[in-house]
Amino acid sequence: MTIDSDPVPATLHWAVRLLRAEAVALGLVAAWLIWSDLTARSTDLTSALWVTAFAVAGAAALWALGGALVRRRAGARAPAIVLQLMLLPLGWYMIQGGLGWLGLPLIVLGLGVSGLLVSSPTNRALGFD
Repeated sequence: MTIDSDPVPATLHWAVRLLRAEAVALGLVAAWLIWSDLTARSTDLTSALWVTAFAVAGAAALWALGGALVRRRAGARAPAIVLQLMLLPLGWYMIQGGLGWLGLPLIVLGLGVSGLLVSSPTNRALGFD
């Protein structure tokens, strides 16, 4: 039995958990979009496929970035932060459109995960001393 002498800090661990949870949620949205694409009576097929592909790619990217971060790949931090910051305008426009119950948590999630990714313990774990 081996003991990891340098465990993953809690901040990085939670950032990875949240990234993976986002990937699962976006994957569920992608599955719904696929089902919707297949059962729609009339649709702009090109637009529908692009939106679906974007959701699938986003879910895959979030999952892959979480995996890279748990393996302490420093280069995965910046793209993960960019994806988190993309939640801010999305949440803002949801609030403006009357979906504040969903928009506000997305903003908090984006800021929270970004904060975890730039925290001191995460910086040390990724080699940014």
